[in-house]
Amino acid sequence: MSGQVLLLATRSPGKLRELREIFDEFGLEVTDVSSLGIPERVAEDQLERYETFEENAVAKARYFFDISGGLPTFGDDSGMCVDVLGGEPGVYSKRWSGSEDLDRKALDAANNAKLVARMAAARQSNATAFTDRGRYVCVAAFRDHLGEEMRRGEIEGRVLQNPRGSGGFGYDPYFEAPDLGGTFAESSIENTARNSHRSRAFRALLSALRAQGRI
Repeated sequence: MSGQVLLLATRSPGKLRELREIFDEFGLEVTDVSSLGIPERVAEDQLERYETFEENAVAKARYFFDISGGLPTFGDDSGMCVDVLGGEPGVYSKRWSGSEDLDRKALDAANNAKLVARMAAARQSNATAFTDRGRYVCVAAFRDHLGEEMRRGEIEGRVLQNPRGSGGFGYDPYFEAPDLGGTFAESSIENTARNSHRSRAFRALLSALRAQGRI
């Protein structure tokens, strides 16, 4: 559908940079909620209150589809799941530290400090059974007047004791993935857009929607 404007339900500059690369490859015009002038409301804080990535992702897509007046909308939810921590932080990745009142940089630092401490405690309590394996998970959801679609993407890797790289956001300096050739924070935007969990989820979703003639 040439000229169709699609909405990304995000206010994250880092996520937006990565996703624009993918949408550009599909020849799609995309905007985000800030560029559209949608004011931030308290209700947005409740969009990630669910227990699964799928529920959180579709909640965002539904909310911004409605509030934008019916623009075809993409929402997503992602997080890091660490084996030795029983899958934590998982859907709570963004607010794991319990310090949601911090700005993004300070919040990332608080979350990463908790990650380092929890991994160190796990290593100390049972060194023989300790594993640093984990995965980044993303679920991408879409809402338009025809209904909803979702796809899931994952990338395997390991959690580092010491950060590497200055790019990315969130836990990126601490998560090394062989498919990226290093940590997410060491990866270029182009490399991340080709290989990340978010890339895999969105590429699968965009391909499905294009096959259905919806984009």
